Amino acid sequence: MFNFSLSAGNKIFSRSELVRIKIRAIRSGVWFKVLSQIERAQLDLTIRVVDRVRSCLLRRLLASIVRKIHEALESPIRRLIREIGVALARRVCAAAERIGCKKAWKWAEDKGFVQFLTITYMNTHRLYRIPIENGLRATL
Repeated sequence: MFNFSLSAGNKIFSRSELVRIKIRAIRSGVWFKVLSQIERAQLDLTIRVVDRVRSCLLRRLLASIVRKIHEALESPIRRLIREIGVALARRVCAAAERIGCKKAWKWAEDKGFVQFLTITYMNTHRLYRIPIENGLRATL
């Protein structure tokens, strides 16, 4: 999606990058839904005035705005894979290791396995779902 790290410390935003992010947000309908009027104005003014953002304060401000856009553009399936699938994979791997499968920890790194667990979890009726640890929701 965006090639930007969530830590704004080493990221320098350029005008062209901010324009690209803005266009993508507008085209997907996220621009007005997710951002407040002040955040939109801050991004617009930065695009108009600055070629490269060098101020640490402005960089942090823009990073939070871009993070909001990035999270809103993330597909629901990817969000569930990140939130639920990884926790499920860890749980399955821990159970497999307890019964003697020594290389089960590698399963948690397999994106296909994590995606499979997520889709299976989504299609399981709420009565039969197992609660997810790490403070995540037990049901969707």
